[in-house]
Amino acid sequence: MRELSLNILDIAQNSISAGASLTEIVVNENTKDKTLLIGIYDNGCGMTEEQVKSVIDPFFTARTTRKVGMGIPLFKMSCEQTGGKFTIESEKGVGTKINALYKTDSIDFTPLGDIASTIVTIVSMNADKEFLYRRVLDDKEFIFSTVEIKKILDGVPLSESSVMNWIEEYLNEQYNELLKG
Repeated sequence: MRELSLNILDIAQNSISAGASLTEIVVNENTKDKTLLIGIYDNGCGMTEEQVKSVIDPFFTARTTRKVGMGIPLFKMSCEQTGGKFTIESEKGVGTKINALYKTDSIDFTPLGDIASTIVTIVSMNADKEFLYRRVLDDKEFIFSTVEIKKILDGVPLSESSVMNWIEEYLNEQYNELLKG
């Protein structure tokens, strides 16, 4: 994929397909260590040890509409090509945790891309689910929570275009604040 945010979109959709009611997305950038950690954690149905081993195989998919699943294998490959590390932890009935640690100074590092639009897409496509997005830059962070936004909106749907536009602007503004320090 041309940008890591598309991998995040794919894996988050896997979480929803696995029955997750809450998906946490963490993007943690450490400029001193030149690393970027992407974590996607859910409370979906989880997987057995055997299923965890199978999902990194591009010729395995849980979907019935096609016979191959490329999302996780491509995510893993893009991470490892930078000298990083990829892990999946899962427990049946509890959920799944995926971590991809990238070395940002590698020539093979793929840009993060438009993460704000990715988060907006995930939320708007799954307005009945909960999402927590945590963006960390060195020692600064901000958190976006659909639980909190829904409380503020008091019944206004997240999928409404004005809400989606506001969320995207908010995410971009918060990240720019992190950059300022």
